[in-house]
Amino acid sequence: MSQEISGPDRAILARVLHLLVAVLALGGFTIELVTAIVDGPGVAPTHAERFVRLFSYFTIESNLLIGGVSLALALDPRRDGPVFRVLRLDALLCIAVTGIVYNTVLRGLVTLTPSGAVANTMLHVLAPLLAVVVWLWVGPRPRVSVRTVWWSVVYPIAWLVYTFVRGAATGWYPYPFLDVTVLGYGAALTNATLVAVVFLVLAWGVRWADARLPGTDGSVPRVT
Repeated sequence: MSQEISGPDRAILARVLHLLVAVLALGGFTIELVTAIVDGPGVAPTHAERFVRLFSYFTIESNLLIGGVSLALALDPRRDGPVFRVLRLDALLCIAVTGIVYNTVLRGLVTLTPSGAVANTMLHVLAPLLAVVVWLWVGPRPRVSVRTVWWSVVYPIAWLVYTFVRGAATGWYPYPFLDVTVLGYGAALTNATLVAVVFLVLAWGVRWADARLPGTDGSVPRVT
């Protein structure tokens, strides 16, 4: 499939697909943000705390990351650079983990409003699925080195550290499988380790596929 379209048409296709991922990810986030603004504190003790909690969810951070990276690729599908490679891999892996964990562990645990259901579908189903499909279809590839894989681990580890440190200080954890107040540190850390293992397996899987799938740069003109 990747060899059937070339030149300007493929560049347009890549831009449209990346833009669609960005619209889904950032659109879902926007719905959640507007809801937080309009509804007030909700179950949080203060309105400010609700915003902090919103941005503490891995789902939100993953969608912001894939949304930002996809916007950059919509402008230039061949965008490259060592830092951007790490950001791109992190975005792809984090949004994939978001989709996997939600749909295998968290689905159905919370009753959603109509707008919440729309945002939930965009953030946990459509954006993760399309992000992976778009990477398989239009890349950009090759981009993933061993060094890139190891640097990509920094962000999820930092998020886990932040989650446990803030949770110890406030008693609030974004996901039930990390809730130390209910599970204790042993079970919560075990669950965190399992998620980290999934992330690493996916990272090396992307590294393997990146080296074997057809490259995309040669069929997409560089933006000047």
